[in-house]
Amino acid sequence: MRENLDLQVAAARVERYLGQLSTTRAQFFPQVGYGLEASRNRSTEVGVTPMPAGTDPWSKLYQGSISASWQIDLFGRVRRQSEAAQAQVFSSEQGRRGTIISVVASVAGGYVTLRALDRKLEIARATAANYAETRRIFELRFKGGVVSQTEVASIESQYQQAKAAVPLLEQQVAAQENLLSVLLGRVPGPIERGLALDALKVPQIPPGLPASLLERRPDVLQAEQNLVAANAEVGVAKSLYFPSISLTGALGSTSAALSDFLSGPAAVAMIAAQVAGPIFTFGNIEGQVRSAEAAKTEAVANYRLAVLEALRDTNDALTGTEKLATSLEAQVARVKAPARLCATVAPEVRQRGVELYRRALCRERTVFGRADHRGQRVRSSDPAGGGLSRAGRGVGRCA
Repeated sequence: MRENLDLQVAAARVERYLGQLSTTRAQFFPQVGYGLEASRNRSTEVGVTPMPAGTDPWSKLYQGSISASWQIDLFGRVRRQSEAAQAQVFSSEQGRRGTIISVVASVAGGYVTLRALDRKLEIARATAANYAETRRIFELRFKGGVVSQTEVASIESQYQQAKAAVPLLEQQVAAQENLLSVLLGRVPGPIERGLALDALKVPQIPPGLPASLLERRPDVLQAEQNLVAANAEVGVAKSLYFPSISLTGALGSTSAALSDFLSGPAAVAMIAAQVAGPIFTFGNIEGQVRSAEAAKTEAVANYRLAVLEALRDTNDALTGTEKLATSLEAQVARVKAPARLCATVAPEVRQRGVELYRRALCRERTVFGRADHRGQRVRSSDPAGGGLSRAGRGVGRCA
C-alpha cells in the first residue's frame, strides 16, 4: 500500500498545507534579517560643485546592519489567516484518510473480483470439458445410427460456445491483475493468490450502530474543515477594511574605511512605525468580502450534502449487505441439491440411453451456471462493490 501513487499524492498535499500553515504563523513574530555591502564608487569631477584639484574621485563604502520588522495583528487578519490554514491542513489530512480507506476498499474488492473471475474461469473450463465429452459421445452415437446429424451439430455449437468463453475470461483475469498491480504501485503483472472465493469471510456489521459514528467519516470531516476555512477567509477579507500597523528597526555601521567599520562613530540606527489603511478602494474590498461569503455559503451546502450522502450511503450499504446475505444463502441451497443429484444420477442415466444422458448433461450445465451465479453474488457483496465497503466508509474505517 505504501507504493500506491494516490496515497503519495494525498500525503504530499498534507505536507504542502503544513508548509502554508508555517508560513502564515510566522507573521505573528518579528522578522529579523541582516545585510552587508562593500562598494567602490567614482564621483564626477565636473559636477555642479567641482571636485577640488588633486582629490581622488574614487571612494569606498562599507555598510552592515541587522534589521527587524513586526506587523502588529491588532484587527485579527493574521489570526484568521492562521485559522484558515489550520483548517486546510485538517481538511487535507481527512482527504488522506479517505484516500487510504478508498484504496484499501479498492484493493480488497479488486482481489475478490479476481477470485470470482478465477472461479468463473474454472467453471468455464469445466463446462467446456463437459461439452467436449458430450460431443465425443454423440459422435460415437451418430456413427452407430442412434442420433441424427442435427443433434451432433447442436452439441458441436454448444461446445464451441463454451470453448470461446475461456479466452475471454482469461483476458478479464489478466486485466484485473493489472488493475490490482497499479493499485499496489507495481508494474502490471501476475497477482499472488490467497484464499479461494468460497473461503473468503464477509465481515459482519454489528447491529445498532449509532448515527454519531458518521462523524468519523473522512468526507464529512473534510467538508466540515472546508467550512471552517471558508468562514475564516471571510474574516480575512473583512480585516482589509482596517489599517495595518507595523514596526521597523535597524542597527548597523557605515564607514568609508574598513578599519573604522566597527568603531563607535560609524554606528547607525533607525526605528519607525507605520500605519496604512484604505480610504477609497472602489469596490475592491467589498468584492473580496462578497466572494469570501459566497465561498462560505458554498461550503455550508457542501457540508450538508456530505452529511446527507453519508446517511444515504451507509443506509444503502447496510440494507444491501443484509439482503445480499439472504439471497446468497438461498442461492447456495439452490446449487447444492442439483449438484448432489447430478453427481449420483449422471452415471446411471448413461446406462439407460442417450435421451436421459442428454437431460443429465443439461442438469450438470445448470449446476455450473448456478455456481457461476453464486460467484457473482459473492462478488456483489465484496468490499469494493458495495455492501461492506460503503458500510465501513460510513463509520470512517476500512471494511
